[in-house]
Amino acid sequence: MAAQSGKDLLVKVDMSGDGTFESAAGLRATRISFNAEAVDVTSLESEGGWRELLAGAGVKTAAISGSGIFRDAATDERMRQVFFAGETPAFQVVIPDFGVVEGPFQISSIEYAGTFDGEATYEMSLSSAGQLSFAAA
Repeated sequence: MAAQSGKDLLVKVDMSGDGTFESAAGLRATRISFNAEAVDVTSLESEGGWRELLAGAGVKTAAISGSGIFRDAATDERMRQVFFAGETPAFQVVIPDFGVVEGPFQISSIEYAGTFDGEATYEMSLSSAGQLSFAAA
């Protein structure tokens, strides 16, 4: 895979619950991480004393984080609405030349900041809230 532009890693939110996704405007930095808990089934009978893990078990999670500046009233308002209502709408993460991850996420934190001589900024963190799908590019 060739080098990719960071601006092409997009976080999109379902604006009205009907599958209409729009990019969260103003993001300057975006990150997604996937995790899977291991289930240790090692016992005294484990060959050579090596740890054994149970395949297909454990909890899978995904986390999205991003930071940026305010650019678009509609998506800014949607993110605030999602946070304060505790909703878990569908989000999409477009990973260039890799694919699209889609599923329910909850905004677990949102922070606003600004200085007297600079722009207002925000940071947000999202946690997966159900099964995610992946469509390869």
